[in-house]
Amino acid sequence: MRVVVAAPQVPFVRGGAELMAEDLVDALRAREHEAELVTVPFKWYPGTRVLDQAFLWRLVDLTESDGRPIDRVIATKFPAYCVRHPNKVAWVLHQFRQAYDYDGTELGQFSDAPEDRATRRAIERLDGVALGEARRVFATSRNVADRLQRYNGVEAELLPHPPQTLAYRTAESEGFVLSVNRLDRAKRIDLLIEAARSEPSLRVVVAGEGPDRERLEQLASGVDGRVTFAGRVDDEQLADLYARSLAVYYAPVDEDFGMVPYEAFLSSKPVLTAVDAGGPLEVVHDRETGLVVEPTAAALARACVYLDEHADDATAWGRAGKVIAERVTWDACVDALLS
Repeated sequence: MRVVVAAPQVPFVRGGAELMAEDLVDALRAREHEAELVTVPFKWYPGTRVLDQAFLWRLVDLTESDGRPIDRVIATKFPAYCVRHPNKVAWVLHQFRQAYDYDGTELGQFSDAPEDRATRRAIERLDGVALGEARRVFATSRNVADRLQRYNGVEAELLPHPPQTLAYRTAESEGFVLSVNRLDRAKRIDLLIEAARSEPSLRVVVAGEGPDRERLEQLASGVDGRVTFAGRVDDEQLADLYARSLAVYYAPVDEDFGMVPYEAFLSSKPVLTAVDAGGPLEVVHDRETGLVVEPTAAALARACVYLDEHADDATAWGRAGKVIAERVTWDACVDALLS
């Protein structure tokens, strides 16, 4: 089968969604399908230009290439799932959340001006049309599926995907809590840094880059070097950080999915998250595979201290998480997407 994986690409930005699309292409090729990743540069601001970006995908012709038909298009997130194809499957990682649950919050981008209100409504209508064209709609988490149903009336099948391929291993804990994420306000890495400011025994390693780095570094000043910013790390360094960590922190605001908990689990490490983290709560269960706390620095600091003082619990919860993560395979995902 000839398959196109359609995914938007923000130039110079590479995160979980980009890794997932690349891994999907690899998984399809491993099953001896012809697979290709097709991207269109994406810029989501100013808000009035978002529809222009979506219509670029409406204009892309993926029905054939070089005189041969393309059998299926698998589109991963907005606005790529706006592409037209008779055998389109949507595997939704993200909608344009600024038009949905982020609207009216500090994470939104549409004002009360009539032009912005009309744009937000148009995005909602376009999602309904584009996803309604798909022969099947999958969601990477129950959180994403619920949002599709709530806002668009779209029924989606649950299909989580594996994390990126790393040389996952487990080593003795060196006592630090690891954050792996894009440095963005929605990821709430500041909570972990504030926890370190209040708890002198807490050491933190922050891996990743993003627009919030300068603010986070300023917040971490004056903690005696107990917060380390590792920046963007390669695959070997990342696997090593996971292996040597005490636990992994991952508590974005109502996250769609998030690969980090799965990566932590495959390293047999427990995950620290918050009660309002969204998707991670589908696999991070309190005192089973990690700790789920209120989204405050004080609660997070207490959780970190607990894990440091109860190594047996941390080990057991990490191992329980590994059992969950190992059940999610690319073979199962490819079977569903091509059925």
